[in-house]
Amino acid sequence: MHIVLTIVHVLACFGIIGIVLLQSGKGADIGSAFGGAGSQAVFGSMGTPTLLGKITTGIAIVFTLTSFTLAMLGGERASSVVREAAPPPASGPAAPVAPSAPAAPTVPTAPAPTQPR
Repeated sequence: MHIVLTIVHVLACFGIIGIVLLQSGKGADIGSAFGGAGSQAVFGSMGTPTLLGKITTGIAIVFTLTSFTLAMLGGERASSVVREAAPPPASGPAAPVAPSAPAAPTVPTAPAPTQPR
């Protein structure tokens, strides 16, 4: 199921890329950005939907559904990357250990510098 959804998702990705590249832009002219008389308004009415527009909508819905489904399935398959502490070794009762005094830290001493005579 996971592999089939991944394949459909990748095909939908390529489909969206191809269909969007085939469509012509609404404001392809630079004049339309500055109120050119021969073009439609940038945010004007859509007009009648074209066949490529309907196909784009369908593929976008498939892409959204596969994205959501893969995210939900991926959450179930995920595991934590945080490692838990190793449990202590299971052994028999240990003999009590007498506390010992900690060893004093040793400081290396440098030889005293010699004075010239």
